[in-house]
Amino acid sequence: MSDEKPPQLVDYFVVAGLAEASRALEEEQQPRPARPGEPITDVAVIIRSQGEEVPQGFTCIETTTSGHPVDLNAGLLNNPQMFLCYKRGRDKPPLIELGVHYEGKDRPKPGYQILDTTPYSRSANLASGSPGHQRTFLTFRRAAEPPGHHTLGVTDICLVMPSKGESTPHTFCRVDKNLNTSMWGPALFLCYKIAVAKGNTLVYEAGLLSRYPEQDSESFPLPESVPVFCLPMGATIESWPAGTKYPLPVFSTFVLTGASGDKVYGAAIQFHEAFPRERLSEAQALRLGLLSVVDRRPVPGRSLHTRKSICVLSHWPFFDVFRKFLMFIYRYSISGPHVLPLETHISHFMHNVPFPSPQRPRILVQMSPYDSLLLCRPVSSPLPLSGASFLTLLQNLGPDNAVALLVAVLTEQKLLIHSLRPDVLTSVGEALVAMIFPLRWQCPYIPLCPLALADVLCAPVPFIVGIHSSYFDLYEPPRDVIFVDLDTNTIFQSEERKLLSPRALPRRPCKVLLASLHSLSQQLDELLSAPGEEEPPELVLSDAEAAGARRAQLELEARAAFLRFMACALRGYRSFLRPIAPAPAPAGRDAGSLFALQGFLRSRERAYQRFYGQLLRTQLFTQFIEDCSFASDREPCLEFFDTCVDKVDLEKPEDTPLMELDDPRGGEHTVFITPPEQPAGPDGAEPPARYRYDGFPTLCPELLEPPRDPLVAQLCQARSSAPSSPAPRRTKQEMKVAQRVAQKSSAVPELWARCLLGHCYGLWFLYLPTHVRAAPAKLRALQLAYDVLRKMEQHKVVLPDEVCYRILMQLCGQYGEPVLSVRVLLEMKRAGIVPNTVTYGYYNKAVLESKWPAGTQGGRLRWAKLRNVVLGAAQFRQPLRQRERRSAAGDPPGDQPPPAPRPPLQRQTTWAGRSLRDPAPAPRLVKSGSLSFPRGEGGTRMGLGEPPLLPVTPPLPPSRPRGPPGSADGSLSDIATDESGGDEGPAGGPGGGPGGVTPRRGLAAKLQQLLSPGKRPPPRPTEPPREPGARRGSEQRDGDPPSRRSPAETLLRPRERPESTASESSVSLGSELDLSDASGGSTGAPKSTEPSSDGTAGTEPPALEVLLSSCSRCPGCAGLVFDEELMAGWTSDDSNLNTSCPFCCRSFVPFLSIEIRDFRRPPRGPTPVPLPRQPPGRWERVAFAYLSPLVLRKELESLVENEGGELLARPELVDSHPIIFWNLVWYFQRLALPSNLPLLLLGSQHAPRDPQQPLPPVLQPPEPSRVRVRLLWDVLSPDPESCPPLYVLWRIHSNLPPRLHPWGPPPAPFSLTFLEALLSHVGLNEVHKAIGLFLETLAAPGAPRTLHRSIYRELLFLTLAALGREHTDIAAFDRRYRSALGKLGGALGRDELRRRRAQPPSAKASDCRRTFGAPPEC
Repeated sequence: MSDEKPPQLVDYFVVAGLAEASRALEEEQQPRPARPGEPITDVAVIIRSQGEEVPQGFTCIETTTSGHPVDLNAGLLNNPQMFLCYKRGRDKPPLIELGVHYEGKDRPKPGYQILDTTPYSRSANLASGSPGHQRTFLTFRRAAEPPGHHTLGVTDICLVMPSKGESTPHTFCRVDKNLNTSMWGPALFLCYKIAVAKGNTLVYEAGLLSRYPEQDSESFPLPESVPVFCLPMGATIESWPAGTKYPLPVFSTFVLTGASGDKVYGAAIQFHEAFPRERLSEAQALRLGLLSVVDRRPVPGRSLHTRKSICVLSHWPFFDVFRKFLMFIYRYSISGPHVLPLETHISHFMHNVPFPSPQRPRILVQMSPYDSLLLCRPVSSPLPLSGASFLTLLQNLGPDNAVALLVAVLTEQKLLIHSLRPDVLTSVGEALVAMIFPLRWQCPYIPLCPLALADVLCAPVPFIVGIHSSYFDLYEPPRDVIFVDLDTNTIFQSEERKLLSPRALPRRPCKVLLASLHSLSQQLDELLSAPGEEEPPELVLSDAEAAGARRAQLELEARAAFLRFMACALRGYRSFLRPIAPAPAPAGRDAGSLFALQGFLRSRERAYQRFYGQLLRTQLFTQFIEDCSFASDREPCLEFFDTCVDKVDLEKPEDTPLMELDDPRGGEHTVFITPPEQPAGPDGAEPPARYRYDGFPTLCPELLEPPRDPLVAQLCQARSSAPSSPAPRRTKQEMKVAQRVAQKSSAVPELWARCLLGHCYGLWFLYLPTHVRAAPAKLRALQLAYDVLRKMEQHKVVLPDEVCYRILMQLCGQYGEPVLSVRVLLEMKRAGIVPNTVTYGYYNKAVLESKWPAGTQGGRLRWAKLRNVVLGAAQFRQPLRQRERRSAAGDPPGDQPPPAPRPPLQRQTTWAGRSLRDPAPAPRLVKSGSLSFPRGEGGTRMGLGEPPLLPVTPPLPPSRPRGPPGSADGSLSDIATDESGGDEGPAGGPGGGPGGVTPRRGLAAKLQQLLSPGKRPPPRPTEPPREPGARRGSEQRDGDPPSRRSPAETLLRPRERPESTASESSVSLGSELDLSDASGGSTGAPKSTEPSSDGTAGTEPPALEVLLSSCSRCPGCAGLVFDEELMAGWTSDDSNLNTSCPFCCRSFVPFLSIEIRDFRRPPRGPTPVPLPRQPPGRWERVAFAYLSPLVLRKELESLVENEGGELLARPELVDSHPIIFWNLVWYFQRLALPSNLPLLLLGSQHAPRDPQQPLPPVLQPPEPSRVRVRLLWDVLSPDPESCPPLYVLWRIHSNLPPRLHPWGPPPAPFSLTFLEALLSHVGLNEVHKAIGLFLETLAAPGAPRTLHRSIYRELLFLTLAALGREHTDIAAFDRRYRSALGKLGGALGRDELRRRRAQPPSAKASDCRRTFGAPPEC
């Protein structure tokens, strides 16, 4: 699977300005008639009652905004009449702020001047006529010198009287101090407007001057509207007075939204450069004031300039990084000369600066010896990527206005945001659409709107538009729009558009939100008021991150506050989603059919139903319901929101953190990008500096260099590619929840075992798409997976996520099975699992897009009913045929001989006090003409050769033996019955049990008879399967009724099993088969899948036989740690491969030992029959790390995501990822789950094909029976110098060959008498005597000095080997053993017993064995 292209930091570099085809903007619109051309430079107060006149050049304010006469001191009749005057001009710096100063109450502000006298040297105290009142003066602040042409200044002043119904005009700032401080007269307030007062300007639509690269990329072509966003107020030609200072470049950002909702971020800087006068026409020169109106002569002392912009486009909002880069490019263009051209730095930044990856999260770019920038990986968050700045929103609007805007956005109002700072508009606009997460704004959204697109303000739909405040100096705004002035922190509402009050919001969530925002606003003020110094370049790595850490934390808290409000407001919405259960109607995607709108509205409090009523009618909520109901790209975000809703359902939701972000700078590596290399001059001298620019140049393609170091991007690239199916992927939130569940479960033994089991099933469901794809009967495979889900529910498996259900739902939709998808959803609800948004989306997609079966009964269903009737009638006729057959044999029906009496051993109980007999299966109707056994019929019902929980192999042919005779419960009495059925006569009696027959005689003789192939009765192919998963003895799960029918009994009968299942397994989950190997060694019968030792079984052996064992040796104490102890030692960390030794507590990595036996032999004439237990042909042993299910699942998900799920069906998996392959084989065989993984061995390097053998057909798949997998409990390759374990010594004394290799002679103390004494003590419930005898024997001369197995393990294996697993209650043995240790602890001491390895397994290990079941053989 090919890898995706790594993320690119910058897509395009654009130069915009005045192009040849640019059209004038002001000619097409109707501008306002009055537009101030000069700022206000002075203010004055005059007293007309004392004869003062308006000074020359000043304008007096005599009325308010609505025409009421105004007097600054109108408290009493005898007060002096005072008026405010102002003057415009450009002879001095303009005023930038006005204020009111109360003497004795306020402190003078720094930089402000107090207007304390009139132009006629009288006192300018506004309260001079009111004795006893505090003195009141006007104050002002002037811009710094020298003034620039684009300096912000006060352009208008007015006075308002609130008592007359007057309010602050739009775009004006109000000084909240009353000018009339007396007790009489109306209140009077001063208002002023700040703008860029400029004249002699021509505005044109911006055009594209240059771009790089010149060719559009296939994934993202350059939008044609980019130039107008770079210069939103147009490309201008301006006439400046001589000596005017160049203004500083202005940084701005914008967002472009595609048709699919993808966002592209732009960062631009605007600057001015000289414009040649020769390019102007006479009309343009007249409008710019360059020619006199009368005689058309040039006006001296004027300079001509134009406005340009450079911009970068990217899919990532790295605005700070782009600002530094653009400023460096701009400074480079106005300085010089330089050795390298400007194009070299542009192409170097675009090609050689990689995107930060998790492995290298920091990129330090050195652009010049004095300019550098640090690029950090974005915060890994489940929230969508955005360029929002909630701190900028709070800083410009405050908490109360922010909540008011939240109401406006949620109710889809027309919002017009304006400011004189274009970079603030994008940050605030992005914050407005991000604060309503998980809702998405569906209407027009332009955070920085150019003048060319200002017609969108007249659209009859809701919108969020940001625009420069100078727009209002040119045009009249619409009347039905809500204005948000970021410069004055005010919201203007028209009479036509009234917002809902914040009181309409839910009270408690709104109160928590306001409290959080007020706290953050206070902390932000403290942060901004703290003095800061610019960091030196050498400290950019350390101090730059530390300086922004506090601001980033406040940003995170502000976003979490809005997220908490939305989670509380939409709490419980999932319970009102309507799943599509029947065949969907044509209007299946209607919000009313997907969501119970009225039910949700009635669930809210009555006081807030007006707000919720408007919310439910918005496009926001309709799209949200559709996203929740169907699979979409927003599934991880919605699933994260669902977890937030669950968190706020707690008693104190404000104390629960909602956002747990990963550290974006978790790695320690930093990539250093050097500046472009300078070319070497002749003789190694420095080349001359020959690049100087009068203005920003047009990019020259010849100077744009290709990537200098293409390996840099590969080093920083994070390998990622979309998986073959999105459903198997867990979301990040699901991974975090699974990690928390694992941490909690690790402290509870029973929960830990179920947690591991749940992850094991999760592994199989990850493999399920591959298995279904290879299955010939898709529906049968899907039904098999559904039965696995039901079995998981019965055993109360702990599932940390919903991936199992989700994968099956997706497969149901893929293969057109909507009915089964509905059954899966009902199974989830029955299990108490509420599907999250991701699972719910896949369910509705499967139900909506699949073809439903016809409502009427078709011919297929009728034929199925007829088939059931015929089969039922045949079952009823079978007893009649059996009676006729017996009559034909000469035995009258009424004179049938009674069945042979059972030997006394039948009623024997185990040492645990439980009967050896399990409930026998129900009587079975035998097919007519099948084989019957008059005397040994009971032996044919023995369940030793039955299929597991879910069959992993197809049915064996009828001629293949299915197993030896036995009884329904596998007791020794049935073995005695089988013996009596031969020609030798009955054998048994009171001494036929273990208590009356010595192991050398009765038990060994029975084993020898069972191992004799000639005395095995033929198999019965119609033998019904025993209930899979039901264990003999105490290993059966609690709450599992023995009579419960398995899904395999009704789904996959022997003649209906899929032929695509993987391999022949010798064990199923919970199948308590005999502990012995195929050579014998216990009273149980060998498994039917064992190869015959003498080759007389009638069928050829499999092509490959694989033996697996997880028993590992601790490197610290050399003790053997068995499977359940390894599981108990694993941790909840999904990256930790270690387990802990139960003896020395040392951490080590366990290994899976594998032995691969190749039975394929080339036809070279007659081949002698191999000796028993000698593997013929080729064999090899390998070992790989044994992984915890948590670790394995993480690795498997990564493998499927990076290389695709198709790899799981190819033999390359065995060779390229052996650890994952062998662990999957182990777990799938352990749980008896079907898979095709063992068949992959036939194409791997472990099974090389013989070149002399012909190639198999290409289209013919290998038979599943060609590979057999056997799981072992004990070690696969023991130390030959170590002492044989007791169960092996028992087999040696019984003259039975061992499984692995011939052991040496047993030690003298470990005689047969010693073994029989141990078994006698165990059988009499005197385990403490058995332990004491064992310890005494170990101290005797000739005994082995060290034991690799614990005393518990030796006694358990010996008991299982002698009595058989079918007759041993392992849980009862554990109880007796722990009780025995309690008796011995007082005499020997617990530390001494632990030193001599006498302790039993921990509770966690016992629960793991009880949950998974012990491996079948040793």
